Amino acid sequence: MRKLMFAMLLAASLCEVGCIVPIYSTLRDRRTQELIFVSENLRHCTEIWERMWFLDLPDISTPYRVHGGVL
Repeated sequence: MRKLMFAMLLAASLCEVGCIVPIYSTLRDRRTQELIFVSENLRHCTEIWERMWFLDLPDISTPYRVHGGVL
């Protein structure tokens, strides 16, 4: 009987989608605020990546040839 109950509990936990402990609040207003904060943080990931790899700096190579010496 214990094995059957344990198997049913295990099957029920595997069928559940997501984590046992919910990430977001059950209150609608609080959950909306949390989702907005999360989406704002994820939106800035590309800016952080560009800043980390110095992709946001202007390109120093010129499209035309220069003399390179002192005039």
